[in-house]
Amino acid sequence: MSTVFASVSVSLDGFVAGPDAGPRNPLGDGGSKMHRWVFDLEAWRERQGVESGERIRDNEIVKEEFDRAGAYVMGRRMFDEGEVAWADPPPFRAPVFVLTHNSREPWGRKGGTTFEFVTDGPVSAVEQAREAADGKDVRVSGGAAAVRQRLEAGLLDELEVHIAPVVLGAGTRLFDGPLAGGSRLEPDRVVDSPAVTHVRYRVLR
Repeated sequence: MSTVFASVSVSLDGFVAGPDAGPRNPLGDGGSKMHRWVFDLEAWRERQGVESGERIRDNEIVKEEFDRAGAYVMGRRMFDEGEVAWADPPPFRAPVFVLTHNSREPWGRKGGTTFEFVTDGPVSAVEQAREAADGKDVRVSGGAAAVRQRLEAGLLDELEVHIAPVVLGAGTRLFDGPLAGGSRLEPDRVVDSPAVTHVRYRVLR
């Protein structure tokens, strides 16, 4: 069965987005600082249609995450921000299942990305993503609520956080209180670089 994993950049004080995040202000005030470590990497730049880039250890981790994902799940707020900001083709190159309360026709983009809008809950979204992934893994892209909900519902197998040396002071936290559902996190890989520290956790239930 496909592994369901999440990958998210966080600030040192635990935020995944700064204040006032929204479609006109993706990632909120100062939020893009958490992602600076990725912008010059070859694996990221290639997904933006840009040639060349750095091939350091951070690049291997980003490439691994793209390569293993056969489908994606994301929350509606992340989609609303990305719908404005993502280029065409967007970086996914795979089906993306967006959790929402409002039905909408599938939105096809170049490069193999189709956004499917799921209105019957997170379990259905993960099941549809697993089927679409065709044996590859499913990546939960965010935002924070989407990651927490899947973790608390027992739908997440791995969580990787990319800890950037940035202090935001306010915004949207990845965790804001204890986890419900009895899941525990056990670290199984730590990789550091001058720009970011990657910590991958296995989810124990």
